Amino acid sequence: MKKVNLADAFLKFSDHWNPKVAGDVGYLQVKLAKFKGAFHWHHHDREDELFFVVKGRLRMGFRDRPAVELDPGEFIIVPHGVEHLPEALGDECHVILLEPNTTLNTGNVENAQTVRELARVT
Repeated sequence: MKKVNLADAFLKFSDHWNPKVAGDVGYLQVKLAKFKGAFHWHHHDREDELFFVVKGRLRMGFRDRPAVELDPGEFIIVPHGVEHLPEALGDECHVILLEPNTTLNTGNVENAQTVRELARVT
């Protein structure tokens, strides 16, 4: 058991849309990611996702409902099957993700941003 300092962990990487594993909770993983600009529309067939904003602002777009904007200290849970589009508002957004370890960052879409093997920051 060891503590994780979020500020230090976020300093260990600079790339965007490439989640890093900060810890494991059973079959769930705590992931850290930096977002810049918009990602792409996708959904996850089986996995729910929690997005917790640490720094910056996040807009979560949905095809079937109004978008939700989040400030630091706020989170949103996106249920599996819901098409969504994460977008950093402003320069950069730091996010904690809590999701099953089977979750592919690009969901049902495979492209150049798909990361199959996640690096660890702790």
